[in-house]
Amino acid sequence: MQISHNSTFPTFLLTGVPGLEWAHAWISIPFCCLYLTALSGNTLILFIVLTEPSLHEPMYYFLSMLSTTDIGLCISTLVTVLGIFWLSALEISFNACLSQMFFIHLFTFMESSVLLAMAFDRFVAISNPLRYATILTLHARITQIGLAVITRGTVILTPLVLLLKRLSFCRSHVLRHSYCFHPDVMKLSCSDTKINSAFGLTAIISTVGVDSIFILLSYVLIIRSVLNIASPEEREKAFSTCISHITAVAIFYNPLISLSFVHRFGKHSPPYVPTLIANIYLLVPPVMNPIIYSVKTKQIQKAVLKLVCSKGTHINNYWPIKTYFKVSEI
Repeated sequence: MQISHNSTFPTFLLTGVPGLEWAHAWISIPFCCLYLTALSGNTLILFIVLTEPSLHEPMYYFLSMLSTTDIGLCISTLVTVLGIFWLSALEISFNACLSQMFFIHLFTFMESSVLLAMAFDRFVAISNPLRYATILTLHARITQIGLAVITRGTVILTPLVLLLKRLSFCRSHVLRHSYCFHPDVMKLSCSDTKINSAFGLTAIISTVGVDSIFILLSYVLIIRSVLNIASPEEREKAFSTCISHITAVAIFYNPLISLSFVHRFGKHSPPYVPTLIANIYLLVPPVMNPIIYSVKTKQIQKAVLKLVCSKGTHINNYWPIKTYFKVSEI
């Protein structure tokens, strides 16, 4: 396959599963199932939160933001990942690669910010329930938090992408993943990438790093508040409202940290290791978040059952009419 060696506008080659190119058609089946599960699950959560009046509370607004970022993360990689497995479409242009990279990192930073906002929400609800309504219930305040999440990610990522455009690419143009990832693209340059590396590290620390520290601090304060509650039943009830969020934090940060470590320190790791971690980082949080919140949150369960039951009632209402027409035809 011919690859463009234009140093200004190179064409990159994406990678599927190294060594298993012959099985890409079969590998695409679980990937399709994961994408369908993630997109349908998060769309359902988003629809339920927006249409069910009883869920118009800060906690569920933040959950809808989390679902939106997960949908965006899935859509950002869907075309290239399935294009590789179905069509062996490995080539991606430089500008398309930068665009995909921007949105992947943007939705990653946004998800980290939303998880921090959810931690703050839980802290206020548990430690100061009487002021919870005045602090977070205002729609304007939730909107401001959402805009701040988008703005922070965009402001940090824009110079990161622009710095890549000044680089020359004269080495191998084969990327290690089925999508464009900043450290992966940067390593293919034959220019000096010290500024890019420093800025990339700063971007990660100032977003995901800072968010994780504040999430940890929030839970230290939450645990302190829970321990001050006299009743054991009330303690258990208060802490149970955090289980879903703690699980979502764990399945988001663990693959992300692992992928960062592999890129920075795993130069001699087998080729399938970064591929496996990269796909876990991409698909596991969007797949698991709707499941976690549906299983652990009674209000979400009730809303889903209400939606299903209303659909069933709607269909049953038309059953006599359908029966009449069948009898008439006979």
